Order: sequence, then structure tokens, then C-alpha cells
Amino acid sequence: MSPQQISALEKQLQGCEKRKTPPYARYQYRLSDCVITAYESGKVVFQGEGADLYAAPFAQARPKAAAGFPQAGSDEVGTGDYFGPVVVCAALVTAEDLPLLQQLGVTDSKLLGDDAIRACAPKLTAALRYSVLILDDDTYNRVHEHDNMVAIKCKLHNQAYVHLQRKAGGLPGSIIVDQFVQEKSYYRYLRDQPQIIRGIHFETKAESRYPAVAAASVIARYAFLKACDQMAQRYAFTFPKGAGAAVDQAIRQFVQAHGQEALAHVAKLHFANTAKALK
Repeated sequence: MSPQQISALEKQLQGCEKRKTPPYARYQYRLSDCVITAYESGKVVFQGEGADLYAAPFAQARPKAAAGFPQAGSDEVGTGDYFGPVVVCAALVTAEDLPLLQQLGVTDSKLLGDDAIRACAPKLTAALRYSVLILDDDTYNRVHEHDNMVAIKCKLHNQAYVHLQRKAGGLPGSIIVDQFVQEKSYYRYLRDQPQIIRGIHFETKAESRYPAVAAASVIARYAFLKACDQMAQRYAFTFPKGAGAAVDQAIRQFVQAHGQEALAHVAKLHFANTAKALK
């Protein structure tokens, strides 16, 4: 990686646990499922079960998929949030759908506020063919005992396309995944699946280039927000987003109010926040 990329990466890692710097290294940070070490030589090493996920944005760029329509795209939400489910959406967009997407200002859900998501997503779901999969925390924690986060995401994306294929009567020639893992690894994680959707184009920041991925991102975020609303109502508790210091404090408050066993119903227990907050 270039010096500029290494510096930019460190800025993104601010707030994560900074570890003692190994020999010949510029820095080392520990995340919930990955340790990232940047060396003076320009080499950056990603270690841990989430290594593919964090390394994907820095992989060598691939050619763009055909930009024609119709196109199907998928994206996920909730993988960086301690509280709440993991949600994956696959959406189908035709040329006729473009005016609506442009009117609604559909873009990457991370660039839209929650109010904007709540306003435009129902109009998208009324107009588009899509599939949403919601992996609640109870199920996530059980599955994570034998599948890491990357494997879970691969299987959810694949299953979302399987469902979309059934709903739409087929999939278009252009199928795009907002890349979070290398293509070979993606299909390796799917080797035991009964049905595998192939012919997928993997591209980082795809939500900014492909309307289908942008639409999927917004719908997935909307489903995530609704699931979090239901959690908040059930427990009469405000669940912060992300995995920062506010989450650590919320864990302690939640456990005090509802007991530690209830945490498995609302949180991804393998995150480092669990041990940090309950030590």
C-alpha cells in the first residue's frame, strides 16, 4: 500500500485498540475480529477471521461490470454494529426504475441519515423486486460458533439472490456485490450450499456506481432500523449504533436492567465490547 493509503487507514482505525508496535512496523490496531499491522516497507497485514473483510477495499481494482439494465445488486448492514441484526438485501433495478431512484436521491445508505432512509425506503420496496434476509442476534451467535462473519455474509448474499431469482423469475446478466471478500474466498465459503448463484461481479464502493446496489443498501438499512426499533420497544432501552465507547456503557446498563443472559438476544457477543464492558 502507498504511504497515503497507510495514513488514511490509520485515520479510519482511530478509536480502535492500538497495540504495542512490532519491529519495523508503523502501527498495529486490534479490532473485534482482526489485527491490522502496517509496516514501514508499505506492507499491511490483516490477521483474524475478519481479515478478508477489512482487506477487501485495498485489493487490486477489478474491471467494472456492464453498466446496462436490468441489474441486480446486494449490500449488507449491521456487521459493524454490536447491537442489532445482520441484514442483507438483493434488489433488481430496471431502466424504468431509474427516475424514481433519482427522484428519491438513492445512494449508499451510509451517506443518508436515518430519517431519509425511513422516508424513501418504503417507496423503493413498493416499486422494486427485492429480497431481504434478517439474521437476528440469537441466530447470529449460534451460527458464529462455526462460521465467521465473512462466511455468514457470503451465505446471506447468496441466499438473498436465490430468493430474488425465485421472486423475479430469473436474474439479469449484471449481478453486483459490494465487495467485502475476494471472489475465490466468496465461493469457497459457499461450497456446502445447495444452490449457488454465479456470474457475480465484485467491486468495492459499488453502491456509488450501481443503482441496484445503492437501492439494496437503502432497503437493508431500513430493515435494520425497523428491527432495532422493535428491540428498543421490547426492552424499553436505547441501543446505540456502532461498536464504540457508548456501546460499552450501554452493555453494562442493559445487563444491569435485563441480566447478562438477555445480551445474546440483542448483541453480537464475539465483539470485543462484550469482554471489555463486563470485565
